[in-house]
Amino acid sequence: MRIVVGLSGGVDSSVAALTLVEQGHDVIGLFMRNWHDESVTISDECPWIDDSNDAMLVAEHLGIPFQVIDFSKEYHERIVDYMFHEYEQGRTPNPDVLCNREIKFDLFLDAAKKLGAEAIATGHYCRKSTHILPDCTPEYRLIAGADPNKDQSYFLCQLTQEQLKYAMFPIGEMLKPNLRETARKAGLPNADKKDSQGLCFIGKVRLPDFLQQKLKVKTGDIIEIPSNHLTFQTRENDELSERAKAFVLSPEMGEKVGTHQGAHFFTVGQRKGLQVGGKVEPLFVIGTDVETNIVYVGQSDQHPGLMRRALKIDSKNIHWLLPSHTLMPGQTSTYSLRFRYRQPLQKGKIVMTEEGLYLDFEAPQKGIAAGQFAVWYEEDRLVGSGPIEV
Repeated sequence: MRIVVGLSGGVDSSVAALTLVEQGHDVIGLFMRNWHDESVTISDECPWIDDSNDAMLVAEHLGIPFQVIDFSKEYHERIVDYMFHEYEQGRTPNPDVLCNREIKFDLFLDAAKKLGAEAIATGHYCRKSTHILPDCTPEYRLIAGADPNKDQSYFLCQLTQEQLKYAMFPIGEMLKPNLRETARKAGLPNADKKDSQGLCFIGKVRLPDFLQQKLKVKTGDIIEIPSNHLTFQTRENDELSERAKAFVLSPEMGEKVGTHQGAHFFTVGQRKGLQVGGKVEPLFVIGTDVETNIVYVGQSDQHPGLMRRALKIDSKNIHWLLPSHTLMPGQTSTYSLRFRYRQPLQKGKIVMTEEGLYLDFEAPQKGIAAGQFAVWYEEDRLVGSGPIEV
């Protein structure tokens, strides 16, 4: 089978390619160049030239064809512009989720098909299986990676059945330490290369510098809200739609404790960057208002302003990775839930209404921010996802 592998220059995708070569497949390595501006990257955390060279050396070592393809224009239009727009609206985007849907499993897939590929492979720590539905059609399932510390299924939560159809995840059954050892034994030149961090294809960036390319600095007030000024509603005393709403905050509820350079640079749950001292406990962002340019904060990570029992996904943004599990208005189902990467799965249920889908948690959740992607799992299978509304 001809398989095109997305070689990033890192060890994960390299071992994915190695595994496929050892299985006897016709493998082609493809490096995606998606970013040119190095002015906002921190030191040499993710220079694309070095990564491209590492990918080429791996391809040479494996004896497979290698190409570089430039998606930088499309990446800026589909991912970077989306980021700017979301932050400008006071939301917290996840560009890696969109990058997988729009770049790696869309543009990359199209490019691979032009090379005669029957499948594409990446170095994601996740797995895939095929389930035959009662009507005899296949449904492709995205399954969490075998390594619980590296599972990346969350980042693939927006993939479609058509994209999953062509996807392969050769390292999904591996543990990271074993993968490193496999790379060393095979003599891969990047076997001990440090894992990349930061934004997909951009690397580690100074986020304020990155955002200031388009979002203007705008001085505003930081208002501290005392915890006793907010009353956290219990499950028994509130409707589901109310539990999913963030607290309504106003300057009159607290006092000014500092200034900031733009409310759109902050997100709920954030601690760093406030530059306000002299408090008994650390300050955390509990809310932002981009219209009035106010950042609201509270002391301690247990401040009631950080807590919510439910969240909502608008009806037009609900994505069923497993269409067979689609709920109709009025239906409810119990699932494991999360709304950020590496967050332990939470107990709860999803409730479908005419207005949208609610994730109803058994225990209060900390730091829910609009724009984040919430997902729900059935055991280790990812069922659906969607961006959180306010």
